[in-house]
Amino acid sequence: MGLNKRFWKNKRVLVTGHTGFKGSWLCALLNIISVKTYGFSLPPTTNPNLFSLLKNSINVNSIIGDITDFNSISRAIDEIQPEIIIHMAAQSLVRHSYKFPIETYKTNVMGTINLFESAKISKSVRCILNVTSDKCYENKDSNSSFIETDRLGGNDPYSSSKACSEILTNSYKNSFFSQKDISGNEVGLASARAGNVIGGGDWSEDRLIPDYYKAMELNKSLIIRNSKSTRPWQYVLEPLLGYLLLVEKLFVNGKKYSSAWNFGPSNNSQKTVSWLVSQLSKNSGFKKIIFENNNDNFYEAKFLNLNSQKSITNLNWNQKLDIHESIKKVSDWYKAHQDGKDMGKFTKKQIEDFLNV
Repeated sequence: MGLNKRFWKNKRVLVTGHTGFKGSWLCALLNIISVKTYGFSLPPTTNPNLFSLLKNSINVNSIIGDITDFNSISRAIDEIQPEIIIHMAAQSLVRHSYKFPIETYKTNVMGTINLFESAKISKSVRCILNVTSDKCYENKDSNSSFIETDRLGGNDPYSSSKACSEILTNSYKNSFFSQKDISGNEVGLASARAGNVIGGGDWSEDRLIPDYYKAMELNKSLIIRNSKSTRPWQYVLEPLLGYLLLVEKLFVNGKKYSSAWNFGPSNNSQKTVSWLVSQLSKNSGFKKIIFENNNDNFYEAKFLNLNSQKSITNLNWNQKLDIHESIKKVSDWYKAHQDGKDMGKFTKKQIEDFLNV
């Protein structure tokens, strides 16, 4: 399982949401394989943030803009003339979606429409990958693994907005992108659904890893409210590599690969929140953890698992690191940051080591 570096060299790639956690890791990965990377996103929402730490070490042409503004994203695509678009701009927090549902749907649904409409009239775009979420499925806590053809749904605004984005992707694929575009090229359009990613440089609100390291840095107790929930934890570079392997296929044969794809970890990585916290404590030594019952009104599914056999069989994608190795990578990154190391160089080394596994 390896990237075709000759394919990627000097490709013009637009990453929306490039200032976010996953977007920053993706830009760093693209930089290593010599891609001409362009980014379109709102400014980083946290301080510190991974994008600012990596900014001087990754060669990305950054445009600060709002995906919900059609003219802004349309103008950016017209100026950049990208061959490939990886759409990651999103409101990605479940609890935030309960508090701000209009913002969530505006970003995740209308933002996606704005991108598709802008790309539809572009002469340069050859393929688009819409990164959604493993939470796009109708989850009834049945302990079953979701496959790509399972029913879409979502009880919370975030999950349902991602299901909407999936429906949009299928609609635009069949209505517009299944035919030759205005330049005579075939445009591939696919969606990617990944598990719960963990990695260094995440400072988002209401996420386990950032909350853990914030508490450790401040030497305050960490309160855990969903300790028994099981999630498909995976190292951040695992799905990102899958996205790029899919894009390679999508670019060459859009008709065959334009569909939905799961990128989830093995069953051995399906662990409870309390288990993950205990492993973080073993690595860092921080043990001021308080487990409480979840008494708020925000519903989240207790069990989530993806079946990724389609990606394994058709893309030759496989999980490289087990859950213990993944947690070690995360712990090492935050320790390096705490020690004041050059995080651009450190992050690049983690990527190179991962690609060489």
